[in-house]
Amino acid sequence: MAPLHRQRFPLATALLVPLLTLASPWFLSLDGVGPSWAVLWLLPWALEEGPVSGAIAGLALGLLLDGLHIGSVTEAPALLLLGLWWGRIGRRGFPITRSLNLGLLALVGTAALGATLLLQESLAGTLPPSTTGLQLLLTQALITGVLAPLISSLLLLRWRQLS
Repeated sequence: MAPLHRQRFPLATALLVPLLTLASPWFLSLDGVGPSWAVLWLLPWALEEGPVSGAIAGLALGLLLDGLHIGSVTEAPALLLLGLWWGRIGRRGFPITRSLNLGLLALVGTAALGATLLLQESLAGTLPPSTTGLQLLLTQALITGVLAPLISSLLLLRWRQLS
């Protein structure tokens, strides 16, 4: 079989990320805060494809998501680094076989992504009140960590079958 980046289905699932980000399904949110769909998609992609493909996918996904909102913050650098890090884990570490490991990686990744966004907002002078920003970060990290064992593990299993 061809690598994932040469197949249609995995690349088509990447287009669902901005759609789900815009749609923000209420039944998959916690107090109005949805999960980080980019993290839920990028984690299994990088684990399966490796660091280079993970970094490229993270950058592309970050630029795509940056085009959805107006502001001075960007998700691209954080997603690039997460794709690189998770790709290295997938290539050099033990294979991720437990769903809870995916949940922990997604939780840490979402917290890192949220922290970089808060840092960029503080440098730009557009930071919301500190408790609000921290609450949003923790809520999004929690909901992403809870959904990752379900969503990311299903993607990872499917993509491992394809490659």
